Parts: sequence; C-alpha cells; structure tokens
Amino acid sequence: MTINRLSVVIITKDNEGSIANAVQSGAFADEIIVLDSDSTDNTVQIAIDHGAKVHNQEWLGFGKQKNSAIKLAKNNWVFVLDSDETITQHLANEIESTLKHPKHMGYFIARLNTFFGKQIKTCGLYPDYSVRLFDKSKAQFSNVSVHESVQMDSPAGYLKAHMTHNAYETIDEFITKQNRYSSLHSSKRNLLKAITNPYWTFIKMYFLQRGFLDGWHGYVISKLYAQYTFWKYIK
Repeated sequence: MTINRLSVVIITKDNEGSIANAVQSGAFADEIIVLDSDSTDNTVQIAIDHGAKVHNQEWLGFGKQKNSAIKLAKNNWVFVLDSDETITQHLANEIESTLKHPKHMGYFIARLNTFFGKQIKTCGLYPDYSVRLFDKSKAQFSNVSVHESVQMDSPAGYLKAHMTHNAYETIDEFITKQNRYSSLHSSKRNLLKAITNPYWTFIKMYFLQRGFLDGWHGYVISKLYAQYTFWKYIK
C-alpha cells in the first residue's frame, strides 16, 4: 500500500505566544516546516525546540509566502496551518485515515474560532471552511497579499473534524490586525459601499447569522466586522 506522507507547513512572524501549540498539534505528520519572516522574538527557537524545520524568507504577502513555504516541504501532501491554529486529535486521526486512500486532491477543513476567550459558532464564523489539506503538485495558493485561497482544478472534498483557531484575545488585537488587513485589501475606494455595507455586515452577522445567541460576544464581533467593512472601502 502506498503511504501518502504529510508535511505540516506554517508561516510565522513574531508568534512566540502561539507557535508551540501549533507545532505540537502537527506532531503526527512526517515533518513540520516553519517559514519565518525575520521574527524578532523567540518564535524561531521555540519552533526548533518543538521539532520543526525552520527556514527564513522576507515577507512576500500571504499568498506568495505560503506558496514559498509549501515548496520547502519534501512531501506532496501538505496541511497549511496558521501559527495561531491547532490541529485537534480528531482531525489528525481523520487526516491519517484519509491519506491512506485519498479520493480528492484537496480537502476543506472546518475551523472553530475563539474570540475574546469564547468559542463562536454563530455570526457565520463556523464551520468557516477552507482548503488546508492538499496535494501541492495539484494545487497552490492565489498570489494575493491577503485573503489568499487554494486554487485547484478538481473539486475538493470535506473532512468532518475541525481545527481550532485562537482568533483574537482582545478587542485591541482585533482592531490592530483588521486595520492592517483592510490596508492590504485590493478593493478600490468606494464611498457608497463604505456607508452602506457596514450596516449590512452587522445585520447579517448579528441577526441573520444569529450572533445574538452569543450575547455580548456576538454583538461586539458583529460591530467590529462592520467597522472592518468600513475601513476596507474607505481607504
């Protein structure tokens, strides 16, 4: 039987607070590749101490950086993990089982996000599917600065188990990161959308996607994403 070995791939930049959990969660894989971008904290040493193979490259933008990272993997099958994410044991087991007889060249993985200390399944934030497990000879990331996605010619399958994502610990962290993302966004400035779309974002997330069921967390998350929508179209 052919064994499809797996490489877990992570890109980093000053992630010393989360990289240990990310690397440890990928310990079931054949190798763990970390592509760092000139971290000034202890990210690199922590990753090495937990068994990762660490490389360095100046920042190219999310899409190009991840494509560079997967090229470093010795195996065709890769799982691309962010530094603030972890692969659960249920997901690790499902990945190992799937790779024995893969029916697709890539797989969508659900993600359970934690905002301000609470796991959120409303606001349209779960299952939050994206292709993370794939054969790199058949797929690659779009070469964009932010909101990159895996591009492949054939349909991807879906795994049942989810990974976890410690999205934001504080409101200040959310504002800082989303302000940066909105500056990287490729949309042209649109004053009409800057006025109208934030209202729709809040209504969709808080009411239609049942953010109100998560109380204060759902309200704050909906308001913050509405603010991000404003920044995205006003810059």
